[in-house]
Amino acid sequence: MSRCDFKIVLLGSEHVGKTSLVLRFVNCRFNADIPYQNTVGAAFCAKTMQSQEKEFNIGIWDTAGSERYEAMTKIYYRGAHAAIICYEPSSIESWNRLRHWLQELRTVEEDCKVYLCGTKKDLLDGGYVSRAVNEDIVATYSQGLCGHYLTSSKTGENVDELFQKIVDDCAADAKLMKNVEDLRVQLAKDEAAYKAKNKEYCIC
Repeated sequence: MSRCDFKIVLLGSEHVGKTSLVLRFVNCRFNADIPYQNTVGAAFCAKTMQSQEKEFNIGIWDTAGSERYEAMTKIYYRGAHAAIICYEPSSIESWNRLRHWLQELRTVEEDCKVYLCGTKKDLLDGGYVSRAVNEDIVATYSQGLCGHYLTSSKTGENVDELFQKIVDDCAADAKLMKNVEDLRVQLAKDEAAYKAKNKEYCIC
């Protein structure tokens, strides 16, 4: 992709399933047999999506959840249009840590759109784990944000819906869309200038 229209960052503690969420969304797959590996810094992937009959290139940064990488992770917040902060409904520790991620994000990108994401819904539905984070607390905390989704990377439940909501919200943001259009125009000018310059030196 030659450009990134919307930048999305994923935040949350290690083991909450951020990487699995991205892989399910981008590649439509879930690999239960792959051993867990810490993300170092951030991993990047991209996908083309549509909203309001327009096509957008979405860049997604899956950031490290380990505390030892925090200083490195912050650099990926800058320029983010939206953030997904993940937690496990069965882990009160991941919920408590979620507030930290939100505070860290706000120090870098105050106007970033924020969405909460409860992961591993299939484990809750199957009775393999018990809910530790009260639903009323989540609902109250989510009121000041852009939305809350309970997802399953294994089944795919609510994963596409979460990302589509983000893209729709970004596409409906007039100020953001002006920046996107301005960037597209500038990139087109730069590409035309590059081609013209190379043509001048062409000896074929």
